[in-house]
Amino acid sequence: MSIRIGIDLGGTKIEGRAFDEHGHELDRLRVATPREDYPGTIEAIVDVAHSLEVRVGSKGTVGVGIPGSVVRSTGLVKNANSTWLNGRAIEVDLTKRMGREVRCANDANCLAVSEATDGAGAGYAVVFGVIIGTGCGGGLAINGHVHNGPNGLAGEWGHNPLPRQTAAEWPGPVCYCGKLSCIEMWCCGTGLERDFRTVTGKTLRGPEIVAASVAGDADAEAAIVRFEDRLAKSLATIYNSLDPDCIVLGGGLSQLDRLYTNLPPLISTYTFGGPVETPIKKAVHGDASGVRGAAWLWPSAAV
Repeated sequence: MSIRIGIDLGGTKIEGRAFDEHGHELDRLRVATPREDYPGTIEAIVDVAHSLEVRVGSKGTVGVGIPGSVVRSTGLVKNANSTWLNGRAIEVDLTKRMGREVRCANDANCLAVSEATDGAGAGYAVVFGVIIGTGCGGGLAINGHVHNGPNGLAGEWGHNPLPRQTAAEWPGPVCYCGKLSCIEMWCCGTGLERDFRTVTGKTLRGPEIVAASVAGDADAEAAIVRFEDRLAKSLATIYNSLDPDCIVLGGGLSQLDRLYTNLPPLISTYTFGGPVETPIKKAVHGDASGVRGAAWLWPSAAV
């Protein structure tokens, strides 16, 4: 039996899943990420892949979604928020350790590939995937394949500055990347929490803010409205620069159903020339999209 293994390397957990040639899940395994430990991270990924192969009873290809990008000219990781990966040749090191080629790609690119293959973006040529969870990132799939760009920067929309900042938003918080007021600092769960705390002086988690808004709390509703406006004007830059065929939202906040009603008219107020028609869809595969997309870094014929 031919299988593909996809692994999602997160800041706190490493999740692996094995799929058959038709994309049906055969098994899954999750372990804690050895934080700040690069050799330990390599070993944990290899152990997950090998364990899945033993449990399924078949050897497969391995793709890994990482929270950063591999620069093709150097083979080194950059822009990873799991900073112990930066400057490391993770693809080379995994390939050596596994004894066969391992392919790595940005985790948001993996989401885009997964959804473009058999998810919300299926049938669209150019799919822009957005993760709005604890952080915020973007990925690009063209004809079902990852588009990294020569610098590994394709889709790194979250590290542009928040556009059209208001006086209340200026100058904005410093991002972990060292730049000021990145979109990632606003359009994510932690950004929503920080904004709510700054405006109200109260501390609530993202799901609590959403629940309070649904229950009629005016402060929580205002925070969600501000979040929607920031996400809309940030996504408008994607329309104005790439004009994709479909935008797919993943991550925890993508489950907020009101986004799919409220975002399109808001985005149209910020795009060049007015109304736009590109659909915005919720990721079909949810939290599994990243690991599925990692598996899809290999075409079936290569299995």
